[in-house]
Formats: sequence, structure tokens, C-alpha cells
Amino acid sequence: MSTLAHTMMTAARSADSGLAGPGGLDRYPYAEAPGAERVGTPAWESADPELGRVGRRTAGSRGRGLHGQLVQQLGQMIVSGDLGADRPLVPEEIGQRFEVSRTVVRESLRVLEAKGLVSARPNVGTRVRPVCDWNLLDPDIIEWRAFGPQRDDQRRELSELRWTIEPLAARLAAGHGRDEVQQRLGDMVEIMGHAMGQGDSLTFARADAEFHSMLIQVAGNRMLEHLSGIVSAALQVSGGPVIGCDRPNETSLGHHARIVEALATGDGAAAEAAMRQLLTIHPEVERVVPSPREH
Repeated sequence: MSTLAHTMMTAARSADSGLAGPGGLDRYPYAEAPGAERVGTPAWESADPELGRVGRRTAGSRGRGLHGQLVQQLGQMIVSGDLGADRPLVPEEIGQRFEVSRTVVRESLRVLEAKGLVSARPNVGTRVRPVCDWNLLDPDIIEWRAFGPQRDDQRRELSELRWTIEPLAARLAAGHGRDEVQQRLGDMVEIMGHAMGQGDSLTFARADAEFHSMLIQVAGNRMLEHLSGIVSAALQVSGGPVIGCDRPNETSLGHHARIVEALATGDGAAAEAAMRQLLTIHPEVERVVPSPREH
């Protein structure tokens, strides 16, 4: 087994969420305006008791420290509807509820503001924003929706998005023949095949996510390239290791291999066709494949 395959078999991928730039929430005081009516204050005590102390909860925190864990917890509560739209978020209450400092709360709210989940206004304070304002393409929000009450809608929307962009990316990538990229894609297929033989679905999923992300990145379209992280997130959520390839088998492995072969020969049509076949081999994707139109 190659060094790359060994690395993929033993290492886990991590993802960090960046902080918003200067400004944002720091422009306004966090305390509620004097005399402001505090309607709909979050019922922290009704939340999952395991969320009571940030330091105790590490699952899903992605190793980002206390502020990263608080982002994860508040984000999940907002996306699940536990903290509804226009709810006031009082930093002092958040700090007391989750036993974290004002600095941790400030950094966490800044990240949530960058994701479109909260906003801060003079004389109003920090409040939860409606769904229409959320950055629904943010990988964290994709994950939170995928494991919350909106999981079915998220699966459908991600499948529709993949069906729209990945066949095109495969066609475009065939016109950008680069030996090192083709070798890397071939390595991912090799890793998936080895993982399938070992019954290692987790490694299969990681190699699959790398394959699809890389394919979009080499399509030569910067707007599509921007979506590579979204596809990676889509492949890692919704109750299984991946969407569209979450049952490692010879069929899905063969479609991956055919994509690599088509890229090597510069056959964009074949690459696109193989990708469409790959994305339609499972029921959850078949439900969103557009029906043929009558002419």
C-alpha cells in the first residue's frame, strides 16, 4: 500500500472555521440597551443538559477550543429552532449558561455573525436572524442542518446541488489534463478499493470526499472551485459517511475509475456521463434526478 493510502487509512481530516474580520459585533456593545424589552429570552435551561458546560462537550467541536465548541453548540441550537428568529442573545447570559468567559462569547458570536446566523444592531443588541439570511452554503451550517430537524430537506438540497455542479465539473476537468492531478485522483480510487476490501467505510468516505473535491478544483472554473468545500461537507453528513457513495461497492468504485480514465484521454463527455451514473446509483439521489423532458 502506498504512503498516501497509509496516511488516509490512519489520519482524520479536520476543518476549522475562520473568524470574521474586524468590526462586526465589536462595533456595538453586547449588553442589552437600557430599558429594552427582553421578549423571547432563550430558555437555556430547556436545552440539552449536556450543553451546560462547554468544556465537557468535545464531540463535534473539531478541536477548535472553547470558542469553537460554543460556536458549535449555539449554531446547532439556532439551526434546530431552539433559538428562534429575532431571539435576543445576551452575552452575559450565554457566558453564565455555558461557563465561559466574555471573550469566548464575543469570538463565538463573531463567527456566527459571519455565517449569517446572528446580527448586532445599536440599541437592539445581538439577535438570531431568519433562515433567509443564513449562509446555507457554509459547511458548518450544512452539517448542523443535516443532523437536525431539517435533515431530510438538507439531504434533498445537497443531492440536487451535486447533480447540478459535479457532472459539469467532470466535463471541464477533462480539458485540464495534468498528470499530477490524474495521479492523485487515481490514488484516491486505489485507496477506496483497498478500504472497501478491508471493510473500512470511513477511509472509503474520506478518499471519496477528496476525489470529488479535487475534481471540482481542477475544473478551471473559480466559481465552481469555491463550491468544492460544500461538496466535501455534503459527502460527510446526512447520517452516513457520504451521500451518493455511502455504500462502498464495486459499482461506485468502477464509476470513479471510469472518470479517471476519461480525464486521462480528455474525453469530457465520458467523464460527465460517468459522474451522472455515479450520482444516480442510490435511491436518495434518484429521487432528485430530473425527469426527461418531452420535446
